[in-house]
Amino acid sequence: MRALMIATLLLVAVSMALSLAHALELPGKLRLKEATYRSVQAIYYPGFTIGGFAEIGGIIALAVLLYLTPYPSARFWWTLAALVFLLAQHATYWLVTHPVNNFWVQDTAMPKSAATFFSMFSRKQTGDWRDLRNVWEASHIARAGLAMLSLVSIAVAATFFAE
Repeated sequence: MRALMIATLLLVAVSMALSLAHALELPGKLRLKEATYRSVQAIYYPGFTIGGFAEIGGIIALAVLLYLTPYPSARFWWTLAALVFLLAQHATYWLVTHPVNNFWVQDTAMPKSAATFFSMFSRKQTGDWRDLRNVWEASHIARAGLAMLSLVSIAVAATFFAE
């Protein structure tokens, strides 16, 4: 159980770190002109896409940990909170971030598997690039906050192992 808790903490921490990295870039990226911003956006793929598997792994690990945690213990409720926050972070990706990602990569050469991934659940994005940038950046601020809450929650749950 302790090994699962440590693995879960690590997966949630990686998920938080990736979201926080995007959020911390915001002040600098807001100063970029359109061409530079578009160029910078392309550097995230595939690295952050591969790192995104930690988010899925974190959700699965939290669900397993929750199943194995005695109900109604404090550790159970903190683990549940961590799972809810990480699920909300993931939902934010699919509902807000992902549709805009498709816009940023539409002219990027990539393997067919990557093109298929970015076209999933996508919709045609129109409007000023700044509006799309603001949606993308705001979604990462929200994701970083949700991931941080998930990490804090599972860290608090881990403290109950000492009892």
